[in-house]
Amino acid sequence: MDGGDGCRNPRHPAEVTLAARPWPTRAAAWLRAAGTDLARLVLPVECPGCGLPDVLLCAACAGRLAGPPRRCETGVPRLDRMDGHPPPPVWALTAYAGPVRGVVVAWKDGGRADLTRVLVGAVERAAADLAPVLADAGGLRVVPVPTSAAARRRRGADLVRALADGAARGLVAGGVPAAVAPVLRHRTRRRVDQVGLGSRARARNTAGAVVVRPQAAARSGPPGAPVLLVDDVVTTGSTLEACRRALEAEGVRVLGALVLAATPSPRGEVVPGGVGDR
Repeated sequence: MDGGDGCRNPRHPAEVTLAARPWPTRAAAWLRAAGTDLARLVLPVECPGCGLPDVLLCAACAGRLAGPPRRCETGVPRLDRMDGHPPPPVWALTAYAGPVRGVVVAWKDGGRADLTRVLVGAVERAAADLAPVLADAGGLRVVPVPTSAAARRRRGADLVRALADGAARGLVAGGVPAAVAPVLRHRTRRRVDQVGLGSRARARNTAGAVVVRPQAAARSGPPGAPVLLVDDVVTTGSTLEACRRALEAEGVRVLGALVLAATPSPRGEVVPGGVGDR
């Protein structure tokens, strides 16, 4: 079945030829196929990017996350430091638009925990591609942007921490020593959800909202190790900027950030540079 985006349903498991396999293997395969069919009747599934039925994530939508990471900080307004220094690099896998937006929203707020493995794998591959660019830094601390307690309860997991775990594995696979260091937390104060806020409102909402946890920082590795921030989406950059300021106030050097996706700027700037640009 065509899905309008060049996608086709994968071959049904029951269509795979099993005659040459031992009976226990054939029986297990048929049972899995029957279980899948039953689950689809009770809880129909579709690709959250394009709506193609009966697939968790179609090949075309998954392919939008398969490219190498690209620089995008010039299109992120709130990363401007206003002190004459350029903003830190931000690498994004893709633009936060179209099918990708549907995938990320379904993952974060639509109960699609089944997408975690795919998205974490995409970040892991991107970090491996990025490793040569960061090789001169030596050992790295991969710091996830903090998730609020309410968001963790609602989603059942710290999804950004999962992305950070994948990024650390990718860096190590690329030859860069790295370890996840969840050293940031939200300051205890009333902070509204970022969804729907404009650029200035996001900046006010995140100003001073992130602090370093001293004990966690002490346990996370050498004090002088530089940091790579990891987040799911960069919109205005106010959250990444709050994290950078909190870390640099403690003497930590922030090399940049790696994100799943970046919101296109009003000028359409999304990924102006390549993975090797610094």
